[in-house]
Amino acid sequence: MRGRRSGAVASIGPGGVRTRVSYGNMIVLSLALVYFVFPVYWLVISATKAYTQLFSTNGFLPGSKFSVFTNLSELFTFQHSIYLYWFGNTLLYAVVGGGLATVIAAVAGYAFGKYEFRGKGIAFGIIIGGVLVPGTALVLPLYLLFDKLALLNSYWSIIIPSTISPFGMYLARIYASRGIPDEILEAARVDGAREALVFRKIGFPMMKPALVTIFLFQFVATFNDYFLPLVMLNNTHLYPMALGLNSWSALTTLAGTPPDIYTVILMGALISVLPLVVAVVLLQRYWSGGLGIGAVKG
Repeated sequence: MRGRRSGAVASIGPGGVRTRVSYGNMIVLSLALVYFVFPVYWLVISATKAYTQLFSTNGFLPGSKFSVFTNLSELFTFQHSIYLYWFGNTLLYAVVGGGLATVIAAVAGYAFGKYEFRGKGIAFGIIIGGVLVPGTALVLPLYLLFDKLALLNSYWSIIIPSTISPFGMYLARIYASRGIPDEILEAARVDGAREALVFRKIGFPMMKPALVTIFLFQFVATFNDYFLPLVMLNNTHLYPMALGLNSWSALTTLAGTPPDIYTVILMGALISVLPLVVAVVLLQRYWSGGLGIGAVKG
């Protein structure tokens, strides 16, 4: 009776533990699920339709003709297969930028978490300040800097800014200070291990869950970045998918544009989602483990 009065329902969780689920929470989570899933569902359905059925059928129902293979063929051949360049560029920016950002965050976070040195508080305060600065506010200074370095309109103009993650350094520092016991490090030092070896053999492996989390965050941020490539690049063969698909979307307002460009854009958008889905699915167990350890240690 209490469960009914409080608007909650009892259920049996893992291990036979009884848990109480609020009806209000269930409603909020259901609405959130609809909000996030329905656009993806609409994209999947629309990408399988022929152009002639795209605007003449219900957007949430499949068309009578399954045209996914035709749309894929048009996507990979449109404008001399430039989408393949965009796909490769996006993976290059996200993987290399995210990987380097993770390594830098690991080294910086370990140093802040396990060493005492002069200016540590000021340096870490600057990093926290970097977390609060929106990325768009830094694009113009970066543009002027890369212009002086003659690196505009190159891969480096996207990769180099992606290698710095203030939030990643902050997360690595919190994890290193709470998740790596000082006793283990001291034991390695007593055995004669140098600091670089201690970090490489003990610190870095123990930080792996947090580093996977950092990589996932930076991978997604770089993968979806639009404004930085828009400012830095003017060679269409260097575009990431977000910028490239937007340039195709702009073509829909021009006269003489092929009518099937709508299905090409939709299929391109659907393909662009897949690497993110794969990354989250493959890394989520490390991600959950890292967050869980941080909560327990805290």
